[in-house]
Amino acid sequence: MHILIVEDEKGIVDFLKQGLEEEGFSISHAANGKEGLDLAISLPIDLILLDWMLPKMTGIEVCKAIRLQKNTPIIFLTAKDTVQETIEGLKAGANDYIKKPFSFDELLERVKIHFRNNGLPKKLTLGNITLDKNKFQVFVNDVEVSLTQREFELLEYLIKNKGSVCTRHKIIEDVWDIHFDYDTGVIDVFMNAIRKKLNLSKDEELIKTIRGVGYIAND
Repeated sequence: MHILIVEDEKGIVDFLKQGLEEEGFSISHAANGKEGLDLAISLPIDLILLDWMLPKMTGIEVCKAIRLQKNTPIIFLTAKDTVQETIEGLKAGANDYIKKPFSFDELLERVKIHFRNNGLPKKLTLGNITLDKNKFQVFVNDVEVSLTQREFELLEYLIKNKGSVCTRHKIIEDVWDIHFDYDTGVIDVFMNAIRKKLNLSKDEELIKTIRGVGYIAND
């Protein structure tokens, strides 16, 4: 597995590179945001460890630019630790967020979790809907439908858990990665958008609303 480290602090880079290579990972490194973006787009990268404060482009700018072209897992490594900054990083498209200073063991477990998730089937189906994780594409009856990053992740979560009720609270935790009180009404906004794009009615059995609880996907 190929990991890209985008970090300008040499001590952190050396620490991560040595530890990850000892675990069998292949490592590439970029010392500024622009170089990191170029490598992330041009190389077959499996996961990106991305610093927030970087020369030439910030980590937020890099993350947003990557998300326009790729769905590579991104873990932010940053000393910024306010709730608002965490939300900003996640909204930019990051999959995870580790605050400095951190232990290598914690980082390694987070990395392994993302690789385990990537080992799941790459094509998921729900009725006439097909979701391709590799290509970040969704099809209805073989006709491609364009979804945003968050819409794609929400639909993927529902399909992976089809047959089980997904509560709004669990969706906020597992899809948004937010573990504090948050207005779950935002999920309904995304669900309405998904249904409209997939041409599903509110009472459609493929994705059904469980009033006051959440949603369930069924074939």
